[in-house]
Amino acid sequence: MYKLLTASVALLISFYCLTMLPHVADGKAAPSQNSPSMLPVTDGDAYRSSHHAFAAPVILLDVGHGGIDGGTSAQGVLEKDINLAISQKVYLLLRSKGYAVIINRLGDYALSDDNRWLNSRSRHTRDLAQRKSLSEEVSTDIVVSIHANWSPRSSAHGPVVLHQKEGRSYLLAQSIQDAMNQMFKTEHGVVWGKPFYLLNYVKQPAVIVETGFLSNAEDRARMSDPAEQKRIAESIASGIIYYLSVV
Repeated sequence: MYKLLTASVALLISFYCLTMLPHVADGKAAPSQNSPSMLPVTDGDAYRSSHHAFAAPVILLDVGHGGIDGGTSAQGVLEKDINLAISQKVYLLLRSKGYAVIINRLGDYALSDDNRWLNSRSRHTRDLAQRKSLSEEVSTDIVVSIHANWSPRSSAHGPVVLHQKEGRSYLLAQSIQDAMNQMFKTEHGVVWGKPFYLLNYVKQPAVIVETGFLSNAEDRARMSDPAEQKRIAESIASGIIYYLSVV
């Protein structure tokens, strides 16, 4: 937990010298020309004004894989690196709008290394359990896990959002899917993530965002481009904000 808090402070300090975000004036983020327009963007301060001061929604960004666990890969591009780059941008975008956000990985390390409490030989099990545990240690309202996809069919492309068998999770997934479909010019529907540990064991509304297919050349190029990573992050953030504004 200390590693997480230290890294979060460092990332917030770096926020002020980053140029990847739209210009901020008077505490408001200026509209981005690339920002999805279909979903309204609600200011975090406006949301909190109708809630108790200590009841602001807390968003947990779960950065898939890391360290020894590279996730899927293609043409030398590792999923863990794509997940981290996009998640950092989502984190900063949401923070710039006033939302309370926690991100569970800000470097290239495996979360299983932090799990010294679970008696299991499986590094993968310790990793997943550590992610679930963090959602319980803090007062988390929603969990958004960011990943990249892969398919034996190189034609498979575009974002896919998986949800729990639960209404709020479905609505969160649909909000993010709609925003990403607009950006990718796709028409994918959300998918019930029945076999996924995180979706089965996290109690809060949770989704897994597959930002694209590394096995598809066009998706891989997009997800590897910092400018396109920002657009992907903007669509994910817009979907999250829309969900929080209506639920």
